[in-house]
Amino acid sequence: MNGRLLVQNAMMVLPNRIVEGDLRVSNGLIKTVAPFGGLQPEIGELVIDGTGLHLLPGVIDPHVHFRDPGNPEKEDLESGSRAAAAGGITSFLDMPNTSPNATNRLALEEKIAVAAKKAVTHHGFFIGATTNNVSDLQSVQGMDGICGIKIFMGSSTGNLLVHEQKHLENIFANTGGIIATHAEDEIRLQSRIAEFKHRTDIAAHAECRDIECALIATKRATALAKDHSHRLHIVHLTSGKEADWLSSKKGDLITTEVCTQHLTFDQDDVEKLGVRALMNPPIRYTEDKEKLWSRLKDGTIDCIVTDHAPHTLEAKSVGFPKAPAGMPGVETSLPRMLTHAKEGKCSISDIVKWMCAGPAKVYAIKNKGSLIEGFDGDLTLVDLENHRIIQDSDTWTRVGWTPYDGMELTGWPMYTIVDGNVVHKRDSGGSLRGSSVALAGSTGRVLKFN
Repeated sequence: MNGRLLVQNAMMVLPNRIVEGDLRVSNGLIKTVAPFGGLQPEIGELVIDGTGLHLLPGVIDPHVHFRDPGNPEKEDLESGSRAAAAGGITSFLDMPNTSPNATNRLALEEKIAVAAKKAVTHHGFFIGATTNNVSDLQSVQGMDGICGIKIFMGSSTGNLLVHEQKHLENIFANTGGIIATHAEDEIRLQSRIAEFKHRTDIAAHAECRDIECALIATKRATALAKDHSHRLHIVHLTSGKEADWLSSKKGDLITTEVCTQHLTFDQDDVEKLGVRALMNPPIRYTEDKEKLWSRLKDGTIDCIVTDHAPHTLEAKSVGFPKAPAGMPGVETSLPRMLTHAKEGKCSISDIVKWMCAGPAKVYAIKNKGSLIEGFDGDLTLVDLENHRIIQDSDTWTRVGWTPYDGMELTGWPMYTIVDGNVVHKRDSGGSLRGSSVALAGSTGRVLKFN
């Protein structure tokens, strides 16, 4: 369903400037961008008064784990996409370590079919690499909805793991598109897990899955990409050493990302939050956080993601080291980054570059990521004066919690719009949770990649 919509009097965050004006969406596409306004309502179109609001392109989150199929108690494609919409996210790319793993064409076709019935936002999916599924990886190349190949070079959630050189060479040599790697070195990781098995304090997590573990795998993946001229995207960069090393080694083949939480939290927050802050790779140290910011600003890091990976608080309650790693994030990533902007860490234009245009460029997503005439009418209207404290009870994610519980964030999305259709909205004085407007499957569609 393609919507007709007019936003008036909003501060529009355009690719080269911020200017007050109007924007019209017709048949799901941005028809007119009018700096300084002047557009008049047409019969049958929804009119939104954007006075006091900033109009952004819809956020793209290229790294989520929506747990569908297999673990609906944690999340499914409906609850995850509604949570994403509540956070201003209009498109997501979902990872393959579900149950069963998405490692062949049939599994991906089933995911796409389920998303067509459940998702209220646009969606794409990774296929997971195994030690013996190169033919499956080849079979989905160029298929609508398939954004790339995911390789877990180190053990994490689920049982997808490819770390032996001969298997990695086979994948890099005989596939196309983008390979996204979880870069932790399995051999070092397993030796350190054995070494740290007596530790039950959560600080041990970052010591065990240390920076060298990540750096070894990042260097290895980079060499594979260059040897085989294969596009590589290194997911969830966590350390300053990796970022510094990549700054002069990336070239045109290699891109990378950082999670909101790695720009926000450090060792002190991990100590305070406990297992709520437990994730792989781990949240590290103050110096890493500051270096990630620096390398984001200089262009070494291409985009910001959430790695939304929900687990129930019951599962988390067993404590470290037995608690599962991962946290929810799609509802808070944009307000968290806009709060950073309010605090002077970056600008709102930076955020649009990193969370909208950046992911669209990395994955060559057609017609997304910018307020440009002819692009898709995916929009987010945010209120930079809306300072609200989020509680667990405000969330849409099925697990019902957030690592930012009790924290004040600003820049909450007041309207999230997909193809010109409002899918989520908030009232400035109403519930922070807001209202999900779209019917399941009525708005989101499968993404296409160049």
